[in-house]
Amino acid sequence: MTFLNARAQYRRTDQGEGLSVESPHGIILVTLRELERALRALAAAEPDRTYPATHLNRAFTAIYILQSSLDFDRGGEIAMNLFRVYEFARLRVDEAFRKQPSPQLAEAADHITTLVQAWSAIGDGVAK
Repeated sequence: MTFLNARAQYRRTDQGEGLSVESPHGIILVTLRELERALRALAAAEPDRTYPATHLNRAFTAIYILQSSLDFDRGGEIAMNLFRVYEFARLRVDEAFRKQPSPQLAEAADHITTLVQAWSAIGDGVAK
């Protein structure tokens, strides 16, 4: 995918047209990226606490999707650790929603960035 195609697809997604995702792995990757993007936008708004409702809603929705996709029976410790990361992000978004000081949104975004990178690497391995 070229840069122009990627940018056009991003704009369509931002306008509500959505992405065409064909695998469960892809759905999780898109959801993680959306969460990361929403957390970064919220972190940027942190100094004056004017958090955009759109990004609050997207973050809460992404976290719900990610938490509800976990299989604790088969995932064991990994699923539990992922739940903890998602819960940390959820609590930070909740603090932002309530306009509490210092909700650590940048830290939550950094954790999600790490997951995006790992999930992308796993996908590269699956594709080969």
